[in-house]
Order: sequence, then structure tokens, then C-alpha cells
Amino acid sequence: MAKKEEADEESVSDVVSDEAREEENEEESNDLTKPEIVTKYRCAGDIANAVLLQVLAAIKPGAKCVELCALGDALVDDAVSKIYNKKVEGGKKVEKGSAFPTCISVNHCVGHYSPLVSEDKVELQEGDVVKIDLGVHVDGYIAALAHTVICGATAATGRKADVVQAAYQASELAQRMYKEGCSNSEITDMISKVAADFKCSPVEGVLSHQMKKHVIDANKVIINKPSTEQQVAKAEIEKNDVFAMDIVMSTGEGKPRPSELRTTVFKRNISEKYSLKMKASRVFFSEVNQRFPTMPFTLRAGDERNWRMGVVECVKHSLFTEYPVLFDKEGTFVAQFKFTVMLLPSGNAARITGGPPPDAVSEFAVEDEALKELLAVSTEKKKKNKPKKKKGGGGDKEDNKDDN
Repeated sequence: MAKKEEADEESVSDVVSDEAREEENEEESNDLTKPEIVTKYRCAGDIANAVLLQVLAAIKPGAKCVELCALGDALVDDAVSKIYNKKVEGGKKVEKGSAFPTCISVNHCVGHYSPLVSEDKVELQEGDVVKIDLGVHVDGYIAALAHTVICGATAATGRKADVVQAAYQASELAQRMYKEGCSNSEITDMISKVAADFKCSPVEGVLSHQMKKHVIDANKVIINKPSTEQQVAKAEIEKNDVFAMDIVMSTGEGKPRPSELRTTVFKRNISEKYSLKMKASRVFFSEVNQRFPTMPFTLRAGDERNWRMGVVECVKHSLFTEYPVLFDKEGTFVAQFKFTVMLLPSGNAARITGGPPPDAVSEFAVEDEALKELLAVSTEKKKKNKPKKKKGGGGDKEDNKDDN
């Protein structure tokens, strides 16, 4: 019986063994002392940042969420099509593309709203609190980001401004705390203090994940808000760590609930195997494994009708992890800021994704003196002054060469 199942699983485990896709040494493939790895992270970050700005420009009253999601995904596909096109060792091409599909979540929607074309019900209104969430990878090296903006020409005020500034200030502090030896609990405590200062709540169920090559959710995590249902193991930031720092705040209780809206974002669960019975499921599984073997994706990325049918059996047997659309209470507002940061071997933190500062003025501010001092620390790179060239004479050619 077991052998029969193994034979039936050929279409499944064959592609999964694709994930024996270069059995690379994990330590080597995540070693930030290698300039080519850092370059790929930065390249993915540059694309994510550029796409964010173009999606932000398209956010206006009357815009549909599905159109904005499709725009973000198309921009990512277009940008990655122009880079790393030469074949590498073994005649393989560098994999690149979306690491997380564009999601546009509005007001009290906490996240993961990336609807099918046939099912989008959300049209942006003046004053909506809009969260953009997306990710890009180059050769499996991931740059993720999320940003919050107010739809229309007006700046955020009142409770909208409070929640936007709470999430933003906490994200700025998280960047400054991202140093060797900093514990995940220290960052969680900071998020709690900032939330209290702005009379907001950190959202439960949100995790900032360490990322590795082809892994968007590695084991080391920072929790946004611990609860009786969710606790995390103690961990410290170490050199070579890459994190997607994800800060989500709410003017409500911060207890997200699943909605009746269809889940459209999924990720392959490579630890599970099952012999799929339905042809539609096998076709869906094969197509996803070819295009998104390790990264989250949206059903909108394929034939919507067929993928909608094919995913059901796969999810039922745990072959995919779901990212359900979540909401806080109606009438509340949720803000999110996510950025990708690397702790380089030098000990310096390098943030590679992020958007412009939010246009939001809150009556509240960070009150903790230690945190206020930390916020005052600049994260701008210091420019190195080049030594001045000596006047006259050509005897310093070698020195001048080094300056270039």
C-alpha cells in the first residue's frame, strides 16, 4: 500500500524534489559576507521600493483593490524580467519574481486582501486607511515591505493619525534596535509601550520572521503581541540575520477575526505529501510548483476558475498554508509598516525596503525617555570624505587611482 502511494505521488514529489533544487549548504547560501548575496537582497529591495511608489501613486478615490493588486504584481514581473537573465552554472537561470503577492487591505481589514478579479468588492474612498503589502525575490533572496497611506489628498488626523504614527514610530525604533544581542522580547516590549502611548493596540497573530534563501518564514521570530494562544521561543538578533520586521497596530482590540471573504493567498507546505485524487488538483499543484515552489502566491496568478477548484483538495490535505483575510472590529483602523533589514558581518544594520514617512499628525507621541533618545539617533549613512587631491605634479597617480 505504501509503495502504491509513492508511485501515485510521482507528480507531487517529483516537483517537490525540484526543491532538491541545488542542495546547497544552508550556511553558505545565507552568508552575508558574500557580496553577491547582499547584492541580490539589495536588488530585490530596490524593485520592491520602486513598485511601492508606483502603487502609492495609483491609490486614489474610485480605485479598485483588485486593480491595485494586479498593478503591483505586474510591475514586479516586469522589473525582474530585466535582471539576471544570463544562465548560471549548469545552464540554469536565476529564479526571480514575487515573494508575496500584492495585497491592498483597507481600514479595519488587517491583511491578505488580494481578491480575484471576479470577486473584488472594495472601491477606495476618500480618507480610507490603505495598507500595501508585497514582496520580491532574486535567486530566493527576499525583500518584503508593507506601507500605510491615507487615500486622497488629506493628511491623516484623529484616530487614523494615531494608529499610523503608532505603527510607524514602532517600526523606526525596531530598525534602531536591530543589533547583535537584541532579544525578540525587547522589541515586543517596545511595540507594547509605543502602542500604549498612542492609545492603540498591537495586533495579535503578527510575526516578524527571519528570512533565508527561499524561506520567507524561518524559525526565528518576533511577536507583535503575545497572547495566551500564541507565544514564541526566546531568540536574539545575530550577525547574518535577515528579518522582515512587521509592525501592525489597531485602534481597536487588535484581535483579528477571519472573514467570509475567500482566501486567495497560499504558500506550498513542503513538509507535507499526499497523493492527489482530482485531476484539477494535480494540474494546479504542478503549475504552482513550477512557478511558486517556495513563495506565497495568489490564485489570481493563474486561471482563476481552475486554480480556485484545484486548491481545495490541496488545502484539505495540508499541502498549502493559507493566508486568510482578517479583520478587526468594524469602525476601527489598522496600520502596518513592514521592512526588510540585514545585520551585516560588520555589525551594521542595512535596511533595504521602506516607503516615505506618513503624512499623519497625532496628538500623541512616544513618551518613554530611552525610546525618545533612540528615535533621535539618525539611521542615515555617513558619507565618507574623500581625501583631497594634491595640487600640481603627477606623482600621486597611484593614490588617485585608489580614490576612484
